[in-house]
Amino acid sequence: MIIQVFFWLSVAAIFHSYLLYPLVLKFLARNKKENSLIFEPGSELPLVSIIMSVHNEDVVIQEKIRSLYYTLYPLNKFEVLVGSDNSTDGTNHICKVYSENYEHFHFFPFSKRQGKPAVVNQLVEKASGEILILTDAKVFFEINTIPELVKHFKNRDIDIVGGNILNEKTYPAGISVQEKAFMNREIRMKYHEGLIWGNTMGIYGAIYAIRKSAFTQVPSGFSVDDFFITMNVLRKKRKVILNLSASSLENVPDDIKTEFRRKVRISSGNFQNLWYFASCLWPPFSALSFVFASHKVIRWIGPFLLILILILNGILAFRSDFYSILFASQLFLCILPFIDFILRKINQHIVILRFVTHFYAMNIALLVGFFKNLTGIKTNIWQPTRR
Repeated sequence: MIIQVFFWLSVAAIFHSYLLYPLVLKFLARNKKENSLIFEPGSELPLVSIIMSVHNEDVVIQEKIRSLYYTLYPLNKFEVLVGSDNSTDGTNHICKVYSENYEHFHFFPFSKRQGKPAVVNQLVEKASGEILILTDAKVFFEINTIPELVKHFKNRDIDIVGGNILNEKTYPAGISVQEKAFMNREIRMKYHEGLIWGNTMGIYGAIYAIRKSAFTQVPSGFSVDDFFITMNVLRKKRKVILNLSASSLENVPDDIKTEFRRKVRISSGNFQNLWYFASCLWPPFSALSFVFASHKVIRWIGPFLLILILILNGILAFRSDFYSILFASQLFLCILPFIDFILRKINQHIVILRFVTHFYAMNIALLVGFFKNLTGIKTNIWQPTRR
């Protein structure tokens, strides 16, 4: 009986996080209205500081900078601060040229590699703007991106506005189709969380805006800085929302090995944040704890739940035909990524099989990240992912 209870509780947790919770969000958000207290066209706008930490981004940095200035936001109302984290390619030269030709473009070359959080911490101290926009080099702004990020800050209850990332290109040979579907679903969930409670559970660090007064310096060694900054705002009972209209463009990752390494790094940082913000799970029935547990914590411990489900199902399989069929079904699902791997070798790509591979790969990355966190995260410096 106890084995059955733990089995079904584990199944229910996975079912809730991946299937039920998104439906609950959609249902609760159906009659909610977006924040209407915004900066209207023609009103006095706040000064904005756009902050970007870069390392060896000469392939994209020029296009990125051009996208910042191709905007409806008044040019005299924002500044750009770029910190080069010991770049060794042409990034420094490109940024230096812009700093010489644009009065409000400030370039800071760092000769020692520090990692993105440390560079961002220093740039924030130099920023003059009331509103900070933090962004990555590979995410290209559209003409309305900056105005859409900034307009909600007229509402003094809102401290963070997340942006929307649009992914244009997918390739069936890799995992870009699956990554795009995953990101689109995540963005919709985050949007609904902000709409319902103002509790968007982790904005994307590649594009978001935050009040400078709400920014928290990221501690040394923390590798997932965007979640750390978001949770510090949420636990102060301030609002975090996502604006779907604040859109930008980015290529989704396609190489499964590269993306796996990136997810391992993020996963190890997720567990850092879990230990740090564990108190936000109490009281258990608050909006913040419900969102945190449903969207993040259950996902993060998902690999352990999946292993537990498999083991308990194996034990129960000896007791009834029903559990035997369930166990056989689980084993079949576990085999599918290997079938997908073999088919991929002969250039055969079946979308549904790749979704199964993607699901298991994400969970294995979480498992590896957990053990990396246990052994201690040696550095929060990483090589940018090529996309």
